[in-house]
Amino acid sequence: MKRSETADRVKPPLILDFDASVAPLGAGEIRLPLGAWQEAIRFGCFWRDFHRLEDHLRLALPREYGCVFTGSGDFHHLSLFLLRELSRSPDHGRFDLIVLDQHPDNMRYPFGLHCGSWISHAAALRCVRHVHVLGIGSADITALHAWENRLAPFLRRRLTYWSIARRAGWLRLLGRGDYGRAFSTADALVEAFLPIITASARVYFSVDKDVFSPEFVRTNWDQGVFTGEHLRALATACRGKLSGADVCGDVSGYVYAGRFKRFLSRLDGQRPPGPEETLREREKHRAVNIRLLELLGL
Repeated sequence: MKRSETADRVKPPLILDFDASVAPLGAGEIRLPLGAWQEAIRFGCFWRDFHRLEDHLRLALPREYGCVFTGSGDFHHLSLFLLRELSRSPDHGRFDLIVLDQHPDNMRYPFGLHCGSWISHAAALRCVRHVHVLGIGSADITALHAWENRLAPFLRRRLTYWSIARRAGWLRLLGRGDYGRAFSTADALVEAFLPIITASARVYFSVDKDVFSPEFVRTNWDQGVFTGEHLRALATACRGKLSGADVCGDVSGYVYAGRFKRFLSRLDGQRPPGPEETLREREKHRAVNIRLLELLGL
C-alpha cells in the first residue's frame, strides 16, 4: 500500500488479476491483467521468473493503491513482492506482519519461491519487525514435518506460529518454545493475540481465506476454523495501524501445462473446484472481500 503526502483518504483496491477469480469490488478498483504470467508464477516459481514479474509490476503499479487482491491462495507468495516494495522505501518504518493462514507458509522449497515458502523471506526484510502466522491447523507444523519448516526465522526470533489443535513442540529443542503458541479453539487464539495488535504501532495484514471454515467461505485448499467474527475482531483491531494489506484464497481452478506443477499440486492435496461451485462461491468471496475493506477502513 502506498500513501500520498496529503492523505489518509481511502486508496483504491488493487487486483493483481492472474486467474480472473476476484469478482468486481466496485467503482474505483484498479485491475492489472496478469493472465499471461499464471503458468510461470502460480503455486511456485523459479526466482528468475519472480524477479521478472517484479520488474513488470514496478512499471505497471499505480502510484497509490490500497488493499491488494491476488486471487487464488496459489498466489500468496506475491505478498513477498508487496512487502519488498515497502522495504524499498528508505523512510518507511517497521511493522509487524500478521498473516491469517491455515498453513505456516514457512516450508522449504528448493526450486525457487512457493506459495507455502514465502514467510522466511518476508521475515528477513528490514521493514518487518516480527511475523505472526495465525490460525494454523495443518499438519505442516507437527513433529513429523518439522524438518520441512525453515528454522532461520525462529533462530532470529522473528516468527511465531499461532495454531489451533496442532503443536510445534519441536521448537523447544531450538530453545524457541515460546514461538509456537497452540490453542484449543480459535476464540482463545484471537483473544490472546488481540493485545499484540494493540501494542503494535504499525501492522501489515495478509489474509489467505483458507484460514476460514468452509461454511464461511470455500477455497480450493484444506481449510481452518476461523469465522467472520474472528475476521471482524482482528481486522477492526488493525484499523488505523496499517502499512498495507493483501488478500488471497478466492476459488480458482487451473490445469498446469507443465507436468512438474501438476505433480506438486496433487502432492499438496489441492482440490480443483467444479464450474458450478466456482460460480456459487464467487459471490461469497466478493462479499467477504468487500466486508474486509470496510473493516480495515480501506
